[in-house]
Amino acid sequence: MNDDDAALIAAVRDGSELAFNTIVDRHQQAVRTFLRRVMGNESDADDLAQETFLIAWRQARSFRGESGMRSWLCGIAWRKAKEAQRTWTRSRERDTEHHARVASDTVIARMEDRLAVKRALAALPLEQRAAVILCLVCGFSHSEAAAILGAALGTVKSHVLRGRERLVKAIEAGA
Repeated sequence: MNDDDAALIAAVRDGSELAFNTIVDRHQQAVRTFLRRVMGNESDADDLAQETFLIAWRQARSFRGESGMRSWLCGIAWRKAKEAQRTWTRSRERDTEHHARVASDTVIARMEDRLAVKRALAALPLEQRAAVILCLVCGFSHSEAAAILGAALGTVKSHVLRGRERLVKAIEAGA
């Protein structure tokens, strides 16, 4: 954790809303990007991001600084996403189908690969999808992703390898 984040979390523990707002400003884009890709639905992801930051505010005292602030926040986001997955599966599938139909009407050839990747990501099991997004999209190391997901390092490496293979096959099939 960098010194600036350490000073901010110390101020948050003392009740500083201004310090927390700075943390939110600094890390909300990374949290939202992660959640949007995991959930496949911007609206649900944005709701989860808000919940993530509410939990972070309430649990600021539990942050021990063993990982970076962004990793801690993404860990909270991951747990919220797993909870939401149980209740939002049906609506997410319905929304994904609708967005795919709308997008296919206006998409150009370059966008077809993006849709194939999005569909391939959506087809991955949740844990595998999260590992792929964290490591290949968000730039986390395998170790950081393992900490965020609460999984063994070897499991994350396996998820990333298998997920990447499935994505490549999906793109090649779409070509």
